[in-house]
Amino acid sequence: MKNLLRLLLKTQHQRNRSGPAQTEKGMTLVELLVGSIMAFLIITPMLAFVVDMLNTDRREQVKSNTEQDIQAAVDFISQDLSQAIYIYDNAGITAIRATDQLPPPPDKTTGSPILVFWKRQQIKNSVPINNSIKPNECDTNPGKCNDTYVLSLVAYYQIKDTTNSIWCQPSGAVVNCPTRIARYEIRDGVRNPYAIATDENFPYYNLSDTKDTQQPDPAFNKAFELTEPTKNVTIATELGNKKSGGKNPEVLVNYIDHTKVSLAGAQCKTALGNPTDPKDATKFLDETTLRVTDSPTAIDTNSFYACVDTDKNIARVTIRGNSLRRLQDSNVASSTENSAFFPTATVQVQGLGARGK
Repeated sequence: MKNLLRLLLKTQHQRNRSGPAQTEKGMTLVELLVGSIMAFLIITPMLAFVVDMLNTDRREQVKSNTEQDIQAAVDFISQDLSQAIYIYDNAGITAIRATDQLPPPPDKTTGSPILVFWKRQQIKNSVPINNSIKPNECDTNPGKCNDTYVLSLVAYYQIKDTTNSIWCQPSGAVVNCPTRIARYEIRDGVRNPYAIATDENFPYYNLSDTKDTQQPDPAFNKAFELTEPTKNVTIATELGNKKSGGKNPEVLVNYIDHTKVSLAGAQCKTALGNPTDPKDATKFLDETTLRVTDSPTAIDTNSFYACVDTDKNIARVTIRGNSLRRLQDSNVASSTENSAFFPTATVQVQGLGARGK
């Protein structure tokens, strides 16, 4: 009993000696305010740095994309042009435009032909070795048909929209829309080596005997002769026919610069070796004959132009892109400071052979 009382007294004494229970404390309003200010001072510069890095990365990416697009376009034109058998210089293009013998640009656009030439295009397995089978039966009669070549008129245009379209992104003022390069082609069809003048479709096979790819485009003029390259180039009334490419040109590349940049000196004469007039070797061809650009009546943009020596069947093509237009609805002009965003590519090609050689 004494031990029990002693234990109770000791326990009570220890309770009396212990202080009041400690309470947990949080952050004060001042501490929260100070912490918020410190976080703002640290995070804000970091966010600005991250945003700047993202913008820089995006600018570098569009610059790289534009450079690749321009180079790919030049490579494609180079391969296409290497098959040329006749290339029109500025005088030639002016002559055939005067008689409306080139395809019109698409609706709601303006456009100028820059590079126009004739080439020989191969059509495989299309001419029967005898008249026992028809061209549209060649695929099912292996070894019974030969390949053939047909003439094709190829025209590269620089096209600009007059209204907003899918080619004008980011959308905004129409005046700031970039230009693009588009390709037209008008091709002859497979001619019948066994045809006679009284045949229904002379000098071609009958339509019922051929596939679409073996028939001439409606705008192709079968009276055309390379000896007179500015006559009978096309059938003008058929140029709007979709099958002739009049309404559906193939877009090669977009975001071509359209700010006005003058070319100093006789660049085409220098690049082509100062060519002489084929009719008079004592006279040199002038720059206006050699250079084909987008606006002969105004200050040219010179972002897509060709230097052409028709007599030697040589063309030098230059393209300048505008990667800044991919980022903004404005038409920033090329300058020394931002020239990296206006990549330029040039190629010089000689066709298969000069006319008549």
